Amino acid sequence: MNLQKTGIVITREYLNKVKKKSFLITTFVVPILFAALCILPSVLMMNIKEKSQKVAVVDYSGIVMPYFENNESAEFTDCSGEDPAVLKDQLKDRGFDVLVVVSQLDSAKSVSVQTYSKKPAGVDFSENLRSKANKAVEQYRISTYNISGLDQIMQDVKANVKVSEFTMDESGNATVSESGIYMIISMILGMMIYMFIAMFGASVMSSVIEEKSSRVVEVLVSSVKATELMFGKIIGIALVALTQFLLWIILTLVLVLGASAIFGFGNMISSPDMMDMASGMGGADMMAVAQNSELSVIMTTLSHIPWVTLIVSFLVFFVLGYLLYASMYAAIGSAVENEADTQQLQLPVTIPLMLGFFIVFFAFKNPESSVVFWGSMIPFTSPIVMIARIPYGVPMWELIVSIVLLLVTFILMAWASAKIYKAGILMFGKKSNWSDLWKWLKQK
Repeated sequence: MNLQKTGIVITREYLNKVKKKSFLITTFVVPILFAALCILPSVLMMNIKEKSQKVAVVDYSGIVMPYFENNESAEFTDCSGEDPAVLKDQLKDRGFDVLVVVSQLDSAKSVSVQTYSKKPAGVDFSENLRSKANKAVEQYRISTYNISGLDQIMQDVKANVKVSEFTMDESGNATVSESGIYMIISMILGMMIYMFIAMFGASVMSSVIEEKSSRVVEVLVSSVKATELMFGKIIGIALVALTQFLLWIILTLVLVLGASAIFGFGNMISSPDMMDMASGMGGADMMAVAQNSELSVIMTTLSHIPWVTLIVSFLVFFVLGYLLYASMYAAIGSAVENEADTQQLQLPVTIPLMLGFFIVFFAFKNPESSVVFWGSMIPFTSPIVMIARIPYGVPMWELIVSIVLLLVTFILMAWASAKIYKAGILMFGKKSNWSDLWKWLKQK
């Protein structure tokens, strides 16, 4: 293979992609969406206030209404002496949004609650009603036992046990942690790998089909070998992917930091909790932090994730995973003349990729299970699954074995794809199937 000619193909493919309007649009739009996902929830929580609802209550039980206390989201009015049927028709005229009807106490010393409104009252509103009604019934049942001080006894026996998580390093030093953080990072990284491999791998296939259907490939193969064209296309789009990915990271960080400065989120960094975490912590200090704010636990957990290993591994698995699947997509693209004919041939390629994506959802439940372990070792799923395991801690030998297996599989698959590509790229007027691909693969 002539490296100079391959380099020309790489340059051509790279420049053609980065000059397209679609590349420019996605490069600048995606970071805006990412930044919005990071900032908007906080902005909405800080600035959006729930509209207060005016609620009419008809309480036949006589025990629930005292527990319906006014708050920012609801203002309750006792209408127990009125007919609910009449109130339903007069809700709007009397300025009410919701009618709540509480039944009489039944034989089980309980009640049922019905709400009537022109528009759905909302999940939070219904949950608040259920909670207040339950409390009223519980207190009524306690009072029927006629045991002196029973109410206080029931309050005393209630418990609220807090579970604090600590992880220990090889030296036995323990640090406070939160499993939910590992879960979120695992899912995000696994989804990113899946999305990028599927997106840019499919881009290779589309590019091959486009050149074949327009007969441009006939001109290209007269100047370069088919294998040089295939690898040049794969590497060129890989560079496009890395360029776009890098720009996404930079632009997203700029937008998030800028928005944080505007809305004042950066003040959290200077909080006392953050200062405590920055200093060294002994056992007693860690217990204090574990019982402190959730933000301090989150930041402590983030500080103990192996970020260098995670970032380097992400790039390695992304590149090797992309090269593996891109070579297969290139072979599929060379065998057809339009994307409609790729459905049958794509299925064996997309199934392992989707399988790896689904295994990620089990990784955070049990990262050491056999399914997750083998999913991180099998080359067709390891780019996605191994990345999801790393935040939980992976032995270095497992990481190395997984990378070596992925690299060897890519070399073998690239060799097979090159043979198929060389034969299929100049095949026209025939709808290819798996038997054709196998025949091309066996050709010398």
